[in-house]
Amino acid sequence: MGLFSKFSKNIGIDLGTANTLVCSEEGIILREPSVVAVNSLTSEVLAVGEEAKAMIGKTPSHIVAVRPLRDGVIADFGYAEIMLRYFLEKANTSKGIFKPISKPRIAIGVPSGITEVERRAVREAAENAGAGTVYLLDEPMAAAIGAGLAVAEPIGSMIVDIGGGTTEVAVISLSGVVISESIRIAGDELNSSIIVYMKKVYNLSIGETTAENIKIKLGSAFKISDESDEDQMEVRGLNLLNGLPRTVIVNRAEIREAMVEPLTSIVESVKRTLERIPPELAADIYDRGIVIAGGGALLKGLDEMIAHETEVPVHIADDPLSCVVLGAGRILTDKTLRRVLELTTTNHAHLV
Repeated sequence: MGLFSKFSKNIGIDLGTANTLVCSEEGIILREPSVVAVNSLTSEVLAVGEEAKAMIGKTPSHIVAVRPLRDGVIADFGYAEIMLRYFLEKANTSKGIFKPISKPRIAIGVPSGITEVERRAVREAAENAGAGTVYLLDEPMAAAIGAGLAVAEPIGSMIVDIGGGTTEVAVISLSGVVISESIRIAGDELNSSIIVYMKKVYNLSIGETTAENIKIKLGSAFKISDESDEDQMEVRGLNLLNGLPRTVIVNRAEIREAMVEPLTSIVESVKRTLERIPPELAADIYDRGIVIAGGGALLKGLDEMIAHETEVPVHIADDPLSCVVLGAGRILTDKTLRRVLELTTTNHAHLV
């Protein structure tokens, strides 16, 4: 059967630290948090995805909500396999597809900086969950394809994919990655910086979910034009001085200050990559600009911050949250991307 046979079932997966997305030829068929709820006494899995995320911070001591992936890689192999199998089965029964898929071909977006051992863990988890042939596609390449960049052309395209656990920066040309950098600073680090800020400034202990909500509502990387004193919210947590519940009010400027350090690290990685661009591709990047994708692209003012620091135009992808999974799905079905798939197979021959 040919590599691009129409009889094959092709599935693209963005196995993310925060969320997992699955797509097929029909489009995106699943989008769920990468969380597993477990009974620590019996090791029984109680819930996966949205249902498990709703349990975070609200369960008895013997029930824990586990995130099997940290910094973009598998931290708990057993639960990652269970989670992946659950998502594949759920995707299998969505949109009226009730017939089991026999060994589908799967392309999974993974951080470009992970080790061969970490790659093997992802592959084995997918195979044990029922996959046939597994291709591991570097996330910046997948994001670039999903964002509609001309990755196969002899021109330079620069992508910055800011996920939950990693930020991927890459320059792509002629179906290959020319330069890339992967740092384990992204959305989770932004949440952690908010948690630390609330402890230092207000002696208030808050959880990851609260920090995420603060980031979504008040988070910004650059002072936005319509910012006002009304950009504030009530935050509830535990007073570290007496252990009692407490409510404080924070504003957008405070949260921007809280996130300065991780945001600076992300911008610095972009600048380091720009400094390493070959002269032949530099003009393309300065003409076409930088495209940012991933959940981090939704942070207000981040595009302005990167543009201000690099003096290069910055554009946000049309659907930044879905770029990696759409790219992973498209690479299996689009014949114009055959070369990218061949390079993936050559660079990691043991994966197929």
